[in-house]
Amino acid sequence: MNDKLIEINKMLVEVYDDIMHIEEYSIKQGSFRDLSITEIHTIEAIGLYGSKTMSEVATALEITMGTLTIAIDKLIKKGYVERSRSNTDRRIVNVSLTKRGKLAYRIHEKFHLDMVKAIMLDFNEQEEEVLLTALRKLNYHLKDIYLNKE
Repeated sequence: MNDKLIEINKMLVEVYDDIMHIEEYSIKQGSFRDLSITEIHTIEAIGLYGSKTMSEVATALEITMGTLTIAIDKLIKKGYVERSRSNTDRRIVNVSLTKRGKLAYRIHEKFHLDMVKAIMLDFNEQEEEVLLTALRKLNYHLKDIYLNKE
């Protein structure tokens, strides 16, 4: 295999692992240490504004309704999420963030922005453009590979 391909693979794996570890560490050190990364991602999928149906959230997270139900039950007990039935169709269950859930969402969003800002301090404008172009291409190709396998 080409040395560049080996190094690119190694760097992608390392970057992914590093981001996950930094994210996990930041959660455990912050005000929301009772949340797991999975729970933070569930909060993100619900979103700040309005409510979403359980099926919309499950689809966004690519998990089963059963798995989501367990996660939502935990988040309700912790005070981050509220659940309600639709007024028009009682079979539809909606979820939304509480004030505490919205605060967790905003703080996690700020964590990501601060991390990107800190990383970008070492880049000049041209390097930023090259990185952005490369990440767009990477994202496109990963989605293409993933969607073509379904």
